[in-house]
Amino acid sequence: MLARSNLALHLSRRSHSFPIHSRYRSGGSSGGGGDQKDASDSSNEWEKLLKPYDLDSLKNSYPKITPSQLCKLLELPLDVTTSMELFSWTGSQNGYRHSFDAYQILIRKLGAKHEFKTIDRLLTQMKQEGICFKESIFISIMRDYGEAGFPGQTTRLLLEMRNVFSCEPTFKSYNVVLEILVSGGCHKVAANVFDDMLSRRIPPTLFTFGVVMKALCAVNEIDSALSLLRDMTKHGCVPNSVIYQTLIHSLSKCSRVNEALQLLEEMLLMGCVPDSETFNDVILCLCKFDRINEAAKMVNRMLMRGFAPDDITYGYLMNGLCKIGRVDAAKDLFSRILKPNVVIFNTLFHGFVTHERLDDAKSLLFDMVTSHGLVPDVCTFNSLIYGYLKKGLVGLALEVFRDMRMKGCKPNVFSYTIFFDGFCKLGRIDEAFNVLNDMSADGLKLNTAGYNCLISALCKEHRVTEAIDVFKEMPRKGCKPDAYTFNTMISGLCEVDEIEHALWLHRDMISEGVVANTVTYNTLIKAFLRRGEIKEARKLVNEMVFQGSPLDEITYNGLIEGLCRAGEVDKARSLFEKMLRDGVVPSNISCNILINGLCRNGKVEEAVEFQKEMVHRGTTPDIVTFNSLINGLCRAGRIGDGVAMFKKLRDEGISPDTVTYNTLMSWLCKGGFVEDACFLLEEGIEEGFVPNCRTWSILLRSLVPQETLDRQRFL
Repeated sequence: MLARSNLALHLSRRSHSFPIHSRYRSGGSSGGGGDQKDASDSSNEWEKLLKPYDLDSLKNSYPKITPSQLCKLLELPLDVTTSMELFSWTGSQNGYRHSFDAYQILIRKLGAKHEFKTIDRLLTQMKQEGICFKESIFISIMRDYGEAGFPGQTTRLLLEMRNVFSCEPTFKSYNVVLEILVSGGCHKVAANVFDDMLSRRIPPTLFTFGVVMKALCAVNEIDSALSLLRDMTKHGCVPNSVIYQTLIHSLSKCSRVNEALQLLEEMLLMGCVPDSETFNDVILCLCKFDRINEAAKMVNRMLMRGFAPDDITYGYLMNGLCKIGRVDAAKDLFSRILKPNVVIFNTLFHGFVTHERLDDAKSLLFDMVTSHGLVPDVCTFNSLIYGYLKKGLVGLALEVFRDMRMKGCKPNVFSYTIFFDGFCKLGRIDEAFNVLNDMSADGLKLNTAGYNCLISALCKEHRVTEAIDVFKEMPRKGCKPDAYTFNTMISGLCEVDEIEHALWLHRDMISEGVVANTVTYNTLIKAFLRRGEIKEARKLVNEMVFQGSPLDEITYNGLIEGLCRAGEVDKARSLFEKMLRDGVVPSNISCNILINGLCRNGKVEEAVEFQKEMVHRGTTPDIVTFNSLINGLCRAGRIGDGVAMFKKLRDEGISPDTVTYNTLMSWLCKGGFVEDACFLLEEGIEEGFVPNCRTWSILLRSLVPQETLDRQRFL
């Protein structure tokens, strides 16, 4: 009976206007102290017996309930069904009208249980009863939608507030909607809601700007977020640390380091305090662009402002210093860290190994174990193995590998890949295959990078048939070939003049969904040009352009050389001009190919003029340029001009090489100027020129009759 009357008992205590029913009175004394004691005991009893609440008992005890009493009842921890029954029964009383507060309490209870259909019915009922809506009830429902994972429903409710329920939303409603949308990943919708807010002349707050900027940065619309930063003052808002940190983080993430630095300076001028994460973002971005000195200065600024750089900051900077070869500076930075972790140790350790300072690396490893009590992990061992293999110390690398296993550190794919790559680079391919077998025994599979190393090594050794077998094995092992794999195979096939097979592989590459890039096409074009098949090369160029692969200097150089070799120097010159129009800056190699082609095809004067143009364009002629011109002039019978060109190159501060001396001496001898050739040789030896077999052969053929040479060869 006590359990069945809990609801009525609570109501009798909460409302003095209710007549207290006799069955709830305590027997005995009627004194105040006794009543309070009984009330306290009953309250404790009620706490234990919250359910079930007996609605019938309440109806029999109290024939009529007021709105304020209903609110007190609804605030009890009643379940949704009981609350709805109570609300419905109370509303059925004659002359009764629900209050806004009663609706709000019930809707909050329903929202916590995600009973949104019932909430919609109650809102409609409120409108029909002519109850004046307040913004707070809609904000409560919006938050419930957010917690339930329905962020899109908040925008619907925002529209219905005004259009259906005649409740004008303020910045509070908009801020709640924006926050829920951004938390739910609806960033673009959040930007649209913000635009609607501005169009209705609802003034945004600092919180509004912060949320919207976060949304814009999340969809990489950083410029819009920066524009919004400048508009804040128009709305009477001043950016705070959170807003600056959001923007700096996004700029750093997108590698816009200069803008991130400018914003950091502005942040400090505005009196906003950046946190260590903000500094970390900028430092990491600076290190990405090898601006290590600036990153080091940023760490000093952190220290001056009272920030203690964390391990992440030091790690970023140490890694950057090691990348540019400043390992000692990284070592000094390491000494500032009180309790370095394994990752920090590995950063410096890898720096020592990469720059072949293996003694320092081993000393650091000893310090890591003895002084700091840290256990080397697989990354530590992998770095040391890499260092030994890089120096060709295979025995020591294998010893580290064995030690790694003995210390309970299991090798990973990278451990084997390092060995694989090392053996391949050393040309010890058979041992690389043994590594592959060891990997399989450990239950590991070689990745694409490992297969690429093996295929590349086999192709370099012209073991193309074996490379093809490995290539075919990759899909069977669940490893998909990438662009590098296909390019390596195509290059290997072209080297052994298997161009038809290379073309077949190129088609297979496209059918497999791997994009053929500039390297792919350049390899094939070069192979066809080497054969003199210019038409086939041009077809590939057209396909290359159609597929969106840009022609680079290598492409142009190959085509220009092929045309010159075929005697089509005018077309080669036109192609060079097209190269300039397409924005490809020619190097000395490009210019030298064309000069050599012009000279070999008897257009020496044009070659000389082109060399002058080359200087005007800012390209400095080198020894190859002058060698081609000297040979071209002498071939055209202009030996005097060839000698003058020889003097010119020396005036330019370029040292003549063996090709220069041999070329000019050969033409001097052929022209009957043997004494001049001897003088040239003597002068060259005085200046440090070391003659080779070809040099002496040129002089002998000019000084000794051919019959004598033939007779000496026979003897």
